[in-house]
Amino acid sequence: MKWRNWFSNRSDQSNSRTDHNGALPDASGPPTLENIKLLFQDIHDAHVHQLMADGQIVKLFYIRSLVDGTQLQSDIVFPVLHSTAGQTGWKVISDDVIQVKTLSQAQEQILTGSVLVIYENGLVYAVNKKNTLGRSIDTSEQEAIMYGPKDSLSEQLESSLTLIRRRLPVPNLKSKKYSLGSLSKTTVILLYMEGIVNPELVRIADQKTKVVDFDVFFDSAHLSAFLEDHAFSVFPQFQQTDRPDVLASALSSGKLVWVVDNTPFALVAPVTFFDLFQTPEDYVHRWMVGSFLRGLRFVAFMIALVLTPIYVAVTVHHYQMIPLEMLFVLMQSRSEVPFTPLWEALLMLLTLEILKEASLRMPTKSGQTLGVVGGIVIGQAAVQAGIASNILIIFISISAIASFLVPNYLMTNSGKLIQFIFLILAAWLGMWGVGFGIFWLFIHLHGLTSLRQPYLAPLVPFYKGDWKDTIVRFPIKAFKTRPRYLKPLALYKISKRRT
Repeated sequence: MKWRNWFSNRSDQSNSRTDHNGALPDASGPPTLENIKLLFQDIHDAHVHQLMADGQIVKLFYIRSLVDGTQLQSDIVFPVLHSTAGQTGWKVISDDVIQVKTLSQAQEQILTGSVLVIYENGLVYAVNKKNTLGRSIDTSEQEAIMYGPKDSLSEQLESSLTLIRRRLPVPNLKSKKYSLGSLSKTTVILLYMEGIVNPELVRIADQKTKVVDFDVFFDSAHLSAFLEDHAFSVFPQFQQTDRPDVLASALSSGKLVWVVDNTPFALVAPVTFFDLFQTPEDYVHRWMVGSFLRGLRFVAFMIALVLTPIYVAVTVHHYQMIPLEMLFVLMQSRSEVPFTPLWEALLMLLTLEILKEASLRMPTKSGQTLGVVGGIVIGQAAVQAGIASNILIIFISISAIASFLVPNYLMTNSGKLIQFIFLILAAWLGMWGVGFGIFWLFIHLHGLTSLRQPYLAPLVPFYKGDWKDTIVRFPIKAFKTRPRYLKPLALYKISKRRT
């Protein structure tokens, strides 16, 4: 008789009711089959299978959707059927076998994809055979580059950790494991480089992560909301990325990384305002080209913020600043527009944001077509109908294109909200309002921190040596030190400091 025939056809579903007056068993009690069945009642894919192994009955308890069926048969069923009485649960083929002594421990193991092997003598073993279904390693869509590594993190925690450890194959890469969410039981791994990172940063990160108390965590953004220092700021205080090379670079610089299970985006902290404008491709180009492109992003960010507000400020309060020839063109363009410059700009900006959101929510090909065709058709129709001037359409188009140069999507969205604030200030106070907005923005950024580290470093406080990789990028061989604002234990990157 083949070993598969040893399966008992009588599969006992764990959702069958037992007479316990509806009371759940004590979590600290013994992991008996009756208690386990009561704990997992009304779960349709929780199963009990009975096997006969060397004259004794062995029962397996597991949740089918969490377990790899192929590994269950090859690594547990077959070895158990061919084991002797004295070999108990250690006969199974697995590197992750533990003895279960309490009901709460059994519950945790079952819900994480383990199979309970229950023997007649009361011994219970948990064998990890978690279903590893998931997508393969793909190219990053959010941070695509022309040159450089093409792999990205996935929803599989082990796969993501593998990609990071391959880039930093040293024992200094330490990790701490947390289980967050009373319902989701999400696994979170905190990574840091021992001997490089400031121990105070590790203490702060560990303390913040331990006190997180919520029911579900389905994304790293949910975790960052509990870890950030300033919940009412529009600026991101954590960098979210799915690129393992970016994470490895951050770790080697003395930063910390949170890898969250079931999401491809990890968190990096501390970060500064300037970090969110950098891309891995900056270090592929020649340093002069990389510096130009990085500086261009900062200029584009400011254009996206102030270009349309300046148009409103000048047309409402400071039209005398416009050269006479351009003033005639502007007057002709606005001659049939029934709205004030403020409402005209608000209407067009809101229309643009609606088009952006619609193109993001639609399928890829349809979204691209909608963005291009919708922008052209609506813009042309608005000018012909006299709803908006063609000069404003040009300014808004330039602002929209400039905003796409910012590599961090969260920073781009922050700029959208600030642009509307600047627009109202410009309509109210003119250029003074724009200037006040920029001044307020700088004060706000100065007061922000990321993991209690200054958000505007190395500008405020000023660290001269860190400017080699901020707005401009010096040659890579000039990066001999790690960022000083992080106060790393190992300041120098080179193995031996040359005098």
